[in-house]
Amino acid sequence: MTLDIQKASMLKRFSAYLLDIIIVAILAVGFGLGLSAVTGYDSYNETFFQVGEKYEAEYGVNFEMTQEQWEAMTQEEIDRYNEAYGALLQDEEAMFAYNMIVNLTLMIASLGILLAYLVWEFAIPLWLGNGQTAGKKIFGIALMRVDGVKVTPLMMFVRTILGKYTIGTMIPVLLFIMMLYGSIGIVGPLIIIGLAALQLGLMLFSQNHTAIHDYLSQCVAVDMSSQMIFDTPEQMQAYQQKLQDRQEDQENA
Repeated sequence: MTLDIQKASMLKRFSAYLLDIIIVAILAVGFGLGLSAVTGYDSYNETFFQVGEKYEAEYGVNFEMTQEQWEAMTQEEIDRYNEAYGALLQDEEAMFAYNMIVNLTLMIASLGILLAYLVWEFAIPLWLGNGQTAGKKIFGIALMRVDGVKVTPLMMFVRTILGKYTIGTMIPVLLFIMMLYGSIGIVGPLIIIGLAALQLGLMLFSQNHTAIHDYLSQCVAVDMSSQMIFDTPEQMQAYQQKLQDRQEDQENA
């Protein structure tokens, strides 16, 4: 016989998710600030803007202007602006600093988010047990395998790194950055919409109404107060056999 899964309500799951994602964001910002200091990000940023200010003063232009200010410029001012911008692009020190800013921004964002997820969605649940973050613990939610057994560290790692970090966060973030720079075209929005549709479809129509990260790790979010979670498959099988024997005794009585 199979045991009923006491799935956590959507309201509880959303509330726990909201609390956890706020804390993950705070952790990511903290790790990002630390990585910025270690990598010297601010020094490259300062160098780039100092070189830019030098060409602004030399050519009498302003690189930071609104669309209205650009449209109000005379042809002479536009020509001078283009000359200044061309000189900036030819400046090796400025371009090196700019490339470092772009590369470090991607690295710091990626590592900051990764470290935040590893702490809050992997290390903390292993410490608290039953896959619980602080958000899940507050709202009485636990994670278990779909067969009723406790989640393993490997399952939590897959859930955190492949599901939440890679598919749920970094793919949309990187696609969004590529869209901002105009380097991916219509493909980016289509992939993001596809991932959102897959997430919604799994939550609405899958057997256990699980999100992508739970589906990949074969986990399910359950109500801690009413769900029995077994330490091992053998313990679960012994309990099922006990229930079956009791049912047969009642039928034969």
